[in-house]
Amino acid sequence: MPANKNALIRYKTIDNCLSNHYRRWTLDDLVDACSAALRELEGINKGVSVRTVQGDIQMMRSDKLGYNAPIEVYDHKYYRYTDPDYSITNMPLSANDCEALQQAVDMLRQLEDFQQFRGMSDLVTRLQDKLALSTAGVTPIVHFDSVPRLKGIELLTPLYHHIRERHTLQVTYHSFRARDSHRYTLFPYLLKEFRNRWFLFGSQHPSMRLYNLALDRIVSVKCVPDVPYRDNPRFDPSRFFDNVIGVTKGVADSARRIRFWASAEQSQYIKTKPLHTSQRLESTNPVDGSCVFSIFVVINFELFSILMSYGPGIRVLSPPRVVDRMSGLLHEAAACYDTLPVAVPQKRTKSKKR
Repeated sequence: MPANKNALIRYKTIDNCLSNHYRRWTLDDLVDACSAALRELEGINKGVSVRTVQGDIQMMRSDKLGYNAPIEVYDHKYYRYTDPDYSITNMPLSANDCEALQQAVDMLRQLEDFQQFRGMSDLVTRLQDKLALSTAGVTPIVHFDSVPRLKGIELLTPLYHHIRERHTLQVTYHSFRARDSHRYTLFPYLLKEFRNRWFLFGSQHPSMRLYNLALDRIVSVKCVPDVPYRDNPRFDPSRFFDNVIGVTKGVADSARRIRFWASAEQSQYIKTKPLHTSQRLESTNPVDGSCVFSIFVVINFELFSILMSYGPGIRVLSPPRVVDRMSGLLHEAAACYDTLPVAVPQKRTKSKKR
């Protein structure tokens, strides 16, 4: 049975009181102590009722939270622990606790390839030692999609630090399309991962134009202390990606309604794994099982990449701009196969027996 934050504060307060054997504790004393703790820690001034604290004591006595606290009433009015050494903070881990921690450890182990989590690796190891758990010979149950030795991953930690400390940066960047590197004076805001690639979002000084730079194309990063850090009021990381697939979006880009037909086979996949959170099923063909879907997203490179991945199983219906672009991409793809040289199979010659 889960306990909320306020309840946990009351349990800890009651435990602290009953662990103090130099004072006698009445129910009213425990109520006053819990009220004071909630007022100090959470700013709650309405106090705690007697009935609430009585319920807390019953909960602590039970095994619902694993406490099994030995709380007794003596002299008809005072509360204490029958075991003077007992405290809820001294409880041993139950079998269920150990199993839950083991599952958490297994999940955290998957993050060890990232430099950002190297400090956590030591913590996980110590946790395993405490639990007397071993990963030797254990077959993994969960596996995250990751790229070993991913280029640029070593920049995660310093860039995270620069964003947190609001440092203005000089970033030397060499895109795939450019012949030479380019230097940006950047106010960094956010690190975002998409399809095993990491991107840095920031505004360029002094235009405040928003850029996203792939970490695997960043050549160098250094601080520029003489340029004061600036926020971009048009970039809200918590909402900026609500209507976008991937990472390509300008601050002024607006979403469009994209309608597309999908074959019966592809519709099953698209229903269970939507292209975007805005996806809606508009209609289903009762004859062949095909469906028409719609999504409300910004038109960008990643959108076309996703749509192309379904091949002939998808046909865009609107808007015309996306229809024309998809048609052009598919014709270009087909032309690549039309221009392939025809491979003529070579005849095998029988070797003469000697």
